[in-house]
Amino acid sequence: MDALVEELGRRIAASELKAGEKMASVRKGAERHGVSKNTMAEVYDRLVATGQLEARPGSGYYVISNDWVPAVQPRPHVAEALDLVSLLREQLDHHYELRPGDGRPPASWMEGSEIGAQFARAGKPHGAFQHGYGSSRGFLPLREQIAQTLNQRGIRCDDGQVLMTHGANHALDLIMRHFLEPGDTAFVDTPGYYPLFGKLRLGKVRLVGVRRLPDGPDLADLEAKLAVERPKVFFTQSLAHNPTGATLSLTTAYGLLRLAEQYGFTIVEDDPFADLLPPASPRLAGLDQLNRVLYVGTFSKTLSASLRVGFVAARRGLADALADIKLVTGVATSEHVERLVHGLIANGHYLRHLRRLRSRIESATIQALADLSAIGFSLSPPRDCGFYLWLEMPPGTDEEEVCRLAAERSIFLAPSNVFRTDRQPGPAAFRINVAYASHPQLLDFLSRFGTRA
Repeated sequence: MDALVEELGRRIAASELKAGEKMASVRKGAERHGVSKNTMAEVYDRLVATGQLEARPGSGYYVISNDWVPAVQPRPHVAEALDLVSLLREQLDHHYELRPGDGRPPASWMEGSEIGAQFARAGKPHGAFQHGYGSSRGFLPLREQIAQTLNQRGIRCDDGQVLMTHGANHALDLIMRHFLEPGDTAFVDTPGYYPLFGKLRLGKVRLVGVRRLPDGPDLADLEAKLAVERPKVFFTQSLAHNPTGATLSLTTAYGLLRLAEQYGFTIVEDDPFADLLPPASPRLAGLDQLNRVLYVGTFSKTLSASLRVGFVAARRGLADALADIKLVTGVATSEHVERLVHGLIANGHYLRHLRRLRSRIESATIQALADLSAIGFSLSPPRDCGFYLWLEMPPGTDEEEVCRLAAERSIFLAPSNVFRTDRQPGPAAFRINVAYASHPQLLDFLSRFGTRA
Protein backbone atom coordinates (compact mmCIF):
# COMPACT_ATOMS: atom_id res chain seq x y z
CA MET A 1 0.00 0.00 0.00
CA ASP A 2 2.77 2.48 0.92
CA ALA A 3 4.45 1.92 -2.45
CA LEU A 4 1.20 2.62 -4.30
CA VAL A 5 0.57 5.80 -2.30
CA GLU A 6 4.12 6.92 -3.08
CA GLU A 7 3.79 6.10 -6.78
CA LEU A 8 0.51 7.97 -7.27
CA GLY A 9 1.79 10.88 -5.18
CA ARG A 10 4.90 11.09 -7.36
CA ARG A 11 2.80 11.10 -10.53
CA ILE A 12 0.61 13.91 -9.17
CA ALA A 13 3.67 15.95 -8.12
CA ALA A 14 5.21 15.44 -11.57
CA SER A 15 1.92 16.50 -13.25
CA GLU A 16 1.60 13.13 -14.95
CA LEU A 17 -1.84 13.20 -13.38
CA LYS A 18 -3.20 16.68 -14.13
CA ALA A 19 -5.08 18.98 -11.77
CA GLY A 20 -8.81 18.30 -12.07
CA GLU A 21 -8.29 14.87 -13.63
CA LYS A 22 -10.63 12.16 -12.37
CA MET A 23 -8.94 9.09 -10.94
CA ALA A 24 -10.00 5.58 -11.83
CA SER A 25 -12.86 4.29 -9.70
CA VAL A 26 -11.94 2.26 -6.63
CA ARG A 27 -12.92 -0.94 -8.45
CA LYS A 28 -10.99 -0.14 -11.62
CA GLY A 29 -8.02 1.17 -9.68
CA ALA A 30 -7.91 -2.03 -7.64
CA GLU A 31 -7.95 -4.14 -10.79
CA ARG A 32 -5.29 -1.99 -12.46
CA HIS A 33 -2.87 -2.15 -9.51
CA GLY A 34 -3.64 -5.69 -8.40
CA VAL A 35 -4.93 -4.82 -4.93
CA SER A 36 -8.22 -5.24 -3.08
CA LYS A 37 -10.94 -2.60 -3.27
CA ASN A 38 -10.47 -1.85 0.43
CA THR A 39 -6.76 -1.26 -0.12
CA MET A 40 -7.44 0.99 -3.11
CA ALA A 41 -10.00 3.00 -1.12
CA GLU A 42 -7.45 3.48 1.67
CA VAL A 43 -4.79 4.58 -0.85
CA TYR A 44 -7.15 7.23 -2.18
CA ASP A 45 -8.05 8.32 1.36
CA ARG A 46 -4.39 8.77 2.22
CA LEU A 47 -3.89 10.92 -0.87
CA VAL A 48 -6.94 12.97 0.12
CA ALA A 49 -5.46 13.35 3.60
CA THR A 50 -2.20 14.71 2.18
CA GLY A 51 -4.03 17.17 -0.06
CA GLN A 52 -3.27 15.50 -3.39
CA LEU A 53 -6.76 14.24 -4.18
CA GLU A 54 -10.25 15.58 -3.56
CA ALA A 55 -13.13 13.23 -2.76
CA ARG A 56 -16.41 14.27 -4.37
CA PRO A 57 -19.28 12.20 -2.94
CA GLY A 58 -21.18 10.39 -5.65
CA SER A 59 -18.62 11.34 -8.30
CA GLY A 60 -15.20 9.98 -7.37
CA TYR A 61 -11.67 11.19 -6.65
CA TYR A 62 -10.03 14.11 -8.47
CA VAL A 63 -6.47 15.43 -8.59
CA ILE A 64 -6.05 18.71 -6.72
CA SER A 65 -4.09 21.57 -8.23
CA ASN A 66 -0.47 20.98 -7.33
CA ASP A 67 0.59 24.63 -7.36
CA TRP A 68 1.09 24.59 -3.58
CA VAL A 69 4.76 24.02 -2.83
CA PRO A 70 6.16 23.76 0.71
CA ALA A 71 8.29 26.77 1.52
CA VAL A 72 12.02 26.41 1.19
CA GLN A 73 13.46 26.28 4.68
CA PRO A 74 15.34 29.46 5.49
CA ARG A 75 19.06 29.23 6.15
CA PRO A 76 19.51 28.83 9.92
CA HIS A 77 20.47 32.03 11.64
CA VAL A 78 23.36 31.14 13.90
CA ALA A 79 23.80 33.84 16.51
CA GLU A 80 25.57 34.01 19.83
CA ALA A 81 23.36 32.81 22.67
CA LEU A 82 23.34 36.12 24.48
CA ASP A 83 19.71 36.46 25.52
CA LEU A 84 17.15 34.10 26.99
CA VAL A 85 15.18 33.60 23.80
CA SER A 86 18.18 32.79 21.63
CA LEU A 87 19.51 30.38 24.23
CA LEU A 88 16.18 28.59 24.45
CA ARG A 89 15.84 28.56 20.67
CA GLU A 90 19.25 26.98 20.23
CA GLN A 91 18.38 24.22 22.70
CA LEU A 92 15.42 23.28 20.50
CA ASP A 93 16.51 24.14 16.97
CA HIS A 94 20.08 22.88 16.77
CA HIS A 95 22.56 24.93 14.75
CA TYR A 96 25.80 24.08 16.56
CA GLU A 97 27.73 20.82 16.36
CA LEU A 98 29.29 20.99 19.83
CA ARG A 99 26.75 21.75 22.56
CA PRO A 100 28.37 22.39 26.00
CA GLY A 101 25.74 25.09 26.59
CA ASP A 102 22.86 22.63 26.34
CA GLY A 103 20.73 22.12 29.44
CA ARG A 104 20.06 18.39 28.91
CA PRO A 105 22.06 15.18 28.68
CA PRO A 106 22.67 13.94 25.11
CA ALA A 107 20.15 11.60 23.55
CA SER A 108 22.79 8.84 23.48
CA TRP A 109 22.68 8.74 27.28
CA MET A 110 19.01 7.80 27.08
CA GLU A 111 19.46 4.74 24.89
CA GLY A 112 17.61 1.76 26.27
CA SER A 113 15.50 3.92 28.58
CA GLU A 114 12.25 2.54 29.90
CA ILE A 115 10.20 5.30 28.31
CA GLY A 116 11.66 4.47 24.89
CA ALA A 117 10.74 0.83 25.39
CA GLN A 118 7.19 1.78 26.33
CA PHE A 119 6.77 3.85 23.16
CA ALA A 120 8.19 0.99 21.10
CA ARG A 121 5.65 -1.43 22.59
CA ALA A 122 2.90 1.06 21.79
CA GLY A 123 3.94 1.03 18.15
CA LYS A 124 5.13 4.63 18.03
CA PRO A 125 5.24 5.76 14.38
CA HIS A 126 7.79 7.73 12.40
CA GLY A 127 11.13 6.50 13.57
CA ALA A 128 13.11 6.25 16.74
CA PHE A 129 12.04 7.72 20.04
CA GLN A 130 13.15 11.33 20.42
CA HIS A 131 14.45 12.56 23.79
CA GLY A 132 14.85 16.28 23.02
CA TYR A 133 12.25 19.02 23.09
CA GLY A 134 11.74 18.98 19.34
CA SER A 135 11.51 22.14 17.26
CA SER A 136 10.27 25.28 18.98
CA ARG A 137 7.79 25.69 16.09
CA GLY A 138 6.41 22.19 16.37
CA PHE A 139 6.79 19.02 14.30
CA LEU A 140 7.64 20.17 10.77
CA PRO A 141 5.69 17.52 8.77
CA LEU A 142 2.54 18.36 10.74
CA ARG A 143 3.05 22.09 10.15
CA GLU A 144 3.44 21.37 6.44
CA GLN A 145 0.18 19.40 6.48
CA ILE A 146 -1.62 22.22 8.28
CA ALA A 147 -0.26 24.85 5.85
CA GLN A 148 -1.45 22.74 2.94
CA THR A 149 -4.90 22.39 4.51
CA LEU A 150 -5.11 26.14 5.08
CA ASN A 151 -4.23 26.75 1.43
CA GLN A 152 -7.15 24.51 0.50
CA ARG A 153 -9.34 26.78 2.66
CA GLY A 154 -8.10 29.78 0.70
CA ILE A 155 -5.65 30.95 3.37
CA ARG A 156 -2.29 31.31 1.64
CA CYS A 157 0.55 30.47 3.99
CA ASP A 158 3.51 28.13 4.44
CA ASP A 159 4.83 26.06 7.33
CA GLY A 160 6.94 28.98 8.57
CA GLN A 161 3.72 30.86 9.36
CA VAL A 162 2.28 27.98 11.41
CA LEU A 163 3.15 27.63 15.09
CA MET A 164 2.06 24.51 17.01
CA THR A 165 0.45 25.04 20.41
CA HIS A 166 -1.06 23.07 23.30
CA GLY A 167 -4.55 23.41 21.84
CA ALA A 168 -6.44 26.56 20.87
CA ASN A 169 -6.40 27.99 24.40
CA HIS A 170 -2.60 28.06 24.39
CA ALA A 171 -2.67 29.86 21.02
CA LEU A 172 -5.07 32.46 22.43
CA ASP A 173 -2.80 32.91 25.45
CA LEU A 174 0.25 33.55 23.26
CA ILE A 175 -1.69 36.10 21.20
CA MET A 176 -2.88 37.88 24.34
CA ARG A 177 0.66 38.08 25.70
CA HIS A 178 1.88 39.63 22.46
CA PHE A 179 -0.85 42.21 21.90
CA LEU A 180 -2.35 43.08 25.27
CA GLU A 181 -1.18 44.68 28.48
CA PRO A 182 -3.13 45.36 31.70
CA GLY A 183 -5.69 48.07 31.04
CA ASP A 184 -5.92 47.45 27.29
CA THR A 185 -9.30 46.79 25.69
CA ALA A 186 -10.31 43.65 23.79
CA PHE A 187 -13.60 43.02 22.00
CA VAL A 188 -15.22 39.57 22.17
CA ASP A 189 -18.42 37.92 21.00
CA THR A 190 -21.29 37.97 23.48
CA PRO A 191 -22.51 35.36 23.95
CA GLY A 192 -19.07 33.97 23.34
CA TYR A 193 -16.32 31.58 24.38
CA TYR A 194 -16.27 31.90 28.17
CA PRO A 195 -12.77 30.43 28.86
CA LEU A 196 -11.39 33.33 26.81
CA PHE A 197 -13.15 35.77 29.14
CA GLY A 198 -11.31 34.25 32.10
CA LYS A 199 -7.94 34.53 30.35
CA LEU A 200 -8.50 38.18 29.53
CA ARG A 201 -9.60 38.99 33.06
CA LEU A 202 -6.55 37.19 34.42
CA GLY A 203 -4.42 39.50 32.27
CA LYS A 204 -6.34 42.54 33.61
CA VAL A 205 -7.65 43.30 30.11
CA ARG A 206 -10.94 45.21 29.71
CA LEU A 207 -13.57 43.05 28.01
CA VAL A 208 -16.17 44.65 25.77
CA GLY A 209 -18.80 42.33 24.36
CA VAL A 210 -20.09 42.73 20.80
CA ARG A 211 -23.54 41.27 20.32
CA ARG A 212 -23.54 38.05 18.33
CA LEU A 213 -26.24 37.58 15.69
CA PRO A 214 -27.07 34.52 13.56
CA ASP A 215 -24.85 35.83 10.73
CA GLY A 216 -21.91 36.95 12.90
CA PRO A 217 -21.01 39.98 15.02
CA ASP A 218 -23.63 42.75 15.03
CA LEU A 219 -21.89 45.40 12.92
CA ALA A 220 -24.12 48.20 14.20
CA ASP A 221 -23.28 47.28 17.79
CA LEU A 222 -19.60 47.00 16.88
CA GLU A 223 -19.51 50.40 15.19
CA ALA A 224 -21.32 52.04 18.09
CA LYS A 225 -18.75 50.66 20.54
CA LEU A 226 -15.85 51.67 18.29
CA ALA A 227 -17.07 55.24 18.60
CA VAL A 228 -16.09 55.20 22.28
CA GLU A 229 -13.61 52.29 22.60
CA ARG A 230 -10.27 51.54 20.97
CA PRO A 231 -9.71 47.78 21.10
CA LYS A 232 -6.36 46.30 20.17
CA VAL A 233 -7.90 42.90 19.37
CA PHE A 234 -11.31 41.43 18.51
CA PHE A 235 -11.59 37.71 19.33
CA THR A 236 -14.33 35.91 17.38
CA GLN A 237 -15.45 32.53 16.06
CA SER A 238 -16.76 32.62 12.50
CA LEU A 239 -18.14 29.13 11.91
CA ALA A 240 -20.30 26.83 14.07
CA HIS A 241 -19.96 29.46 16.78
CA ASN A 242 -19.55 28.40 20.40
CA PRO A 243 -22.09 28.67 22.04
CA THR A 244 -24.80 29.64 19.52
CA GLY A 245 -23.88 27.40 16.57
CA ALA A 246 -24.25 30.38 14.20
CA THR A 247 -22.09 30.98 11.10
CA LEU A 248 -20.65 34.17 9.64
CA SER A 249 -22.10 35.56 6.40
CA LEU A 250 -19.92 37.04 3.68
CA THR A 251 -21.62 40.43 4.05
CA THR A 252 -20.82 40.55 7.76
CA ALA A 253 -17.28 39.30 7.15
CA TYR A 254 -16.53 42.13 4.71
CA GLY A 255 -18.07 44.67 7.07
CA LEU A 256 -15.98 43.41 9.99
CA LEU A 257 -12.75 43.57 7.98
CA ARG A 258 -13.60 47.08 6.78
CA LEU A 259 -14.02 48.26 10.38
CA ALA A 260 -10.79 46.53 11.45
CA GLU A 261 -8.92 48.43 8.75
CA GLN A 262 -10.65 51.71 9.56
CA TYR A 263 -10.07 51.54 13.32
CA GLY A 264 -6.77 49.65 13.31
CA PHE A 265 -7.53 46.57 15.39
CA THR A 266 -6.43 42.96 14.91
CA ILE A 267 -8.90 40.09 14.53
CA VAL A 268 -8.28 36.66 16.05
CA GLU A 269 -10.39 34.04 14.27
CA ASP A 270 -10.84 30.86 16.31
CA ASP A 271 -11.98 27.97 14.08
CA PRO A 272 -12.19 24.83 16.27
CA PHE A 273 -14.59 22.88 14.01
CA ALA A 274 -12.84 23.67 10.72
CA ASP A 275 -12.03 20.07 9.83
CA LEU A 276 -15.74 19.19 9.96
CA LEU A 277 -16.83 22.08 7.74
CA PRO A 278 -16.54 22.78 3.99
CA PRO A 279 -13.16 24.25 2.97
CA ALA A 280 -14.93 27.04 1.06
CA SER A 281 -16.79 28.33 4.13
CA PRO A 282 -16.41 32.12 4.61
CA ARG A 283 -13.38 32.64 6.82
CA LEU A 284 -11.99 36.02 7.76
CA ALA A 285 -8.44 34.72 7.38
CA GLY A 286 -9.18 33.69 3.80
CA LEU A 287 -10.64 37.08 2.88
CA ASP A 288 -7.86 38.97 4.67
CA GLN A 289 -4.93 36.59 3.89
CA LEU A 290 -3.47 36.91 7.40
CA ASN A 291 -2.98 40.66 7.12
CA ARG A 292 -5.05 41.81 10.11
CA VAL A 293 -6.32 38.34 11.01
CA LEU A 294 -4.65 35.58 13.02
CA TYR A 295 -6.12 32.13 12.51
CA VAL A 296 -6.37 29.62 15.38
CA GLY A 297 -7.13 25.91 14.92
CA THR A 298 -7.16 22.76 17.01
CA PHE A 299 -7.49 19.00 16.85
CA SER A 300 -8.96 18.82 20.37
CA LYS A 301 -12.58 19.15 19.23
CA THR A 302 -12.28 16.51 16.51
CA LEU A 303 -9.78 13.98 17.91
CA SER A 304 -9.45 14.19 21.68
CA ALA A 305 -9.46 17.04 24.17
CA SER A 306 -6.58 15.40 26.04
CA LEU A 307 -4.27 15.42 22.99
CA ARG A 308 -3.83 19.21 23.34
CA VAL A 309 -2.66 19.89 19.79
CA GLY A 310 -3.51 23.22 18.22
CA PHE A 311 -1.89 25.92 16.11
CA VAL A 312 -1.91 29.56 15.16
CA ALA A 313 -1.24 30.85 11.64
CA ALA A 314 -0.04 34.43 11.25
CA ARG A 315 1.80 36.70 8.87
CA ARG A 316 5.58 36.47 8.81
CA GLY A 317 7.25 38.37 11.61
CA LEU A 318 4.22 38.02 13.85
CA ALA A 319 4.54 34.22 13.73
CA ASP A 320 8.20 34.64 14.77
CA ALA A 321 7.24 36.88 17.69
CA LEU A 322 4.65 34.38 18.92
CA ALA A 323 7.25 31.60 18.65
CA ASP A 324 9.57 33.58 20.92
CA ILE A 325 6.80 33.99 23.50
CA LYS A 326 6.15 30.26 23.30
CA LEU A 327 9.84 29.63 23.99
CA VAL A 328 9.87 31.84 27.06
CA THR A 329 6.56 30.64 28.53
CA GLY A 330 6.47 26.95 27.66
CA VAL A 331 9.64 26.10 25.68
CA ALA A 332 8.01 23.62 23.31
CA THR A 333 4.97 21.51 22.55
CA SER A 334 5.08 17.71 22.60
CA GLU A 335 6.62 16.35 19.42
CA HIS A 336 5.42 12.86 20.35
CA VAL A 337 1.78 13.96 20.33
CA GLU A 338 2.29 15.99 17.15
CA ARG A 339 3.88 12.95 15.47
CA LEU A 340 0.82 10.93 16.48
CA VAL A 341 -1.55 13.45 14.89
CA HIS A 342 0.64 13.66 11.78
CA GLY A 343 0.55 9.87 11.45
CA LEU A 344 -3.24 9.79 11.77
CA ILE A 345 -3.53 12.36 8.98
CA ALA A 346 -0.86 10.93 6.68
CA ASN A 347 -2.26 7.41 6.90
CA GLY A 348 -5.84 8.46 6.16
CA HIS A 349 -7.16 7.53 9.60
CA TYR A 350 -8.11 11.11 10.48
CA LEU A 351 -10.08 11.56 7.26
CA ARG A 352 -12.10 8.40 7.90
CA HIS A 353 -12.67 9.49 11.50
CA LEU A 354 -13.94 12.89 10.31
CA ARG A 355 -16.39 11.25 7.92
CA ARG A 356 -17.88 9.17 10.73
CA LEU A 357 -17.93 12.11 13.14
CA ARG A 358 -19.53 14.44 10.60
CA SER A 359 -22.23 11.86 9.88
CA ARG A 360 -22.95 11.46 13.59
CA ILE A 361 -23.20 15.21 14.13
CA GLU A 362 -25.54 15.67 11.18
CA SER A 363 -27.80 12.81 12.28
CA ALA A 364 -27.83 13.98 15.90
CA THR A 365 -28.64 17.55 14.84
CA ILE A 366 -31.59 16.48 12.69
CA GLN A 367 -32.93 14.28 15.48
CA ALA A 368 -32.43 17.00 18.12
CA LEU A 369 -34.31 19.61 16.08
CA ALA A 370 -37.22 17.20 15.65
CA ASP A 371 -37.29 16.13 19.31
CA LEU A 372 -37.06 19.67 20.66
CA SER A 373 -39.76 20.82 18.27
CA ALA A 374 -42.03 18.05 19.54
CA ILE A 375 -41.86 19.47 23.08
CA GLY A 376 -42.42 23.08 22.03
CA PHE A 377 -39.03 24.53 21.10
CA SER A 378 -38.62 25.95 17.60
CA LEU A 379 -34.99 26.17 16.45
CA SER A 380 -33.66 27.12 13.03
CA PRO A 381 -31.37 24.47 11.54
CA PRO A 382 -27.76 25.66 11.78
CA ARG A 383 -25.98 26.49 8.52
CA ASP A 384 -22.99 24.43 9.61
CA CYS A 385 -23.17 21.33 11.74
CA GLY A 386 -21.07 21.84 14.85
CA PHE A 387 -21.65 20.47 18.32
CA TYR A 388 -24.03 23.13 19.63
CA LEU A 389 -27.59 24.37 19.51
CA TRP A 390 -28.72 27.57 21.25
CA LEU A 391 -31.96 26.76 23.06
CA GLU A 392 -33.90 29.94 23.85
CA MET A 393 -36.46 29.56 26.61
CA PRO A 394 -39.94 31.15 26.73
CA PRO A 395 -40.04 34.75 28.05
CA GLY A 396 -40.05 34.99 31.80
CA THR A 397 -38.12 31.77 32.37
CA ASP A 398 -35.82 31.91 35.41
CA GLU A 399 -32.52 30.56 34.07
CA GLU A 400 -30.98 29.95 37.50
CA GLU A 401 -34.06 28.09 38.69
CA VAL A 402 -33.99 25.85 35.60
CA CYS A 403 -30.33 25.04 36.32
CA ARG A 404 -31.12 24.26 39.95
CA LEU A 405 -34.00 21.94 39.03
CA ALA A 406 -31.84 20.23 36.40
CA ALA A 407 -29.03 19.68 38.90
CA GLU A 408 -31.47 17.98 41.27
CA ARG A 409 -32.09 15.46 38.47
CA SER A 410 -28.36 15.09 37.76
CA ILE A 411 -28.61 17.04 34.49
CA PHE A 412 -25.79 19.49 33.73
CA LEU A 413 -26.87 22.57 31.79
CA ALA A 414 -24.78 25.43 30.36
CA PRO A 415 -26.74 28.66 30.98
CA SER A 416 -26.47 31.72 28.78
CA ASN A 417 -25.18 34.05 31.49
CA VAL A 418 -21.87 32.11 31.57
CA PHE A 419 -21.33 33.05 27.92
CA ARG A 420 -22.05 36.76 28.41
CA THR A 421 -19.21 39.12 29.19
CA ASP A 422 -21.06 40.86 32.02
CA ARG A 423 -22.56 37.65 33.47
CA GLN A 424 -25.78 39.61 33.93
CA PRO A 425 -29.15 37.85 33.58
CA GLY A 426 -30.72 38.21 30.16
CA PRO A 427 -33.19 36.24 28.05
CA ALA A 428 -32.91 32.67 29.31
CA ALA A 429 -31.10 30.29 26.95
CA PHE A 430 -28.88 27.23 27.14
CA ARG A 431 -26.08 25.79 25.04
CA ILE A 432 -27.09 22.23 24.15
CA ASN A 433 -24.61 19.67 22.84
CA VAL A 434 -26.33 17.76 20.03
CA ALA A 435 -24.80 14.50 21.28
CA TYR A 436 -27.10 14.65 24.33
CA ALA A 437 -30.01 16.70 23.01
CA SER A 438 -32.29 13.74 22.33
CA HIS A 439 -31.71 11.91 25.59
CA PRO A 440 -35.14 10.98 27.03
CA GLN A 441 -34.21 12.27 30.49
CA LEU A 442 -33.33 15.71 29.10
CA LEU A 443 -36.40 15.87 26.84
CA ASP A 444 -38.66 14.90 29.74
CA PHE A 445 -37.14 17.64 31.88
CA LEU A 446 -37.32 20.34 29.17
CA SER A 447 -40.87 19.44 28.18
CA ARG A 448 -42.26 21.32 31.21
CA PHE A 449 -40.72 24.58 29.91
CA GLY A 450 -41.62 24.38 26.23
CA THR A 451 -44.41 26.39 24.65
CA ARG A 452 -46.58 23.26 24.68
CA ALA A 453 -46.09 22.66 28.41
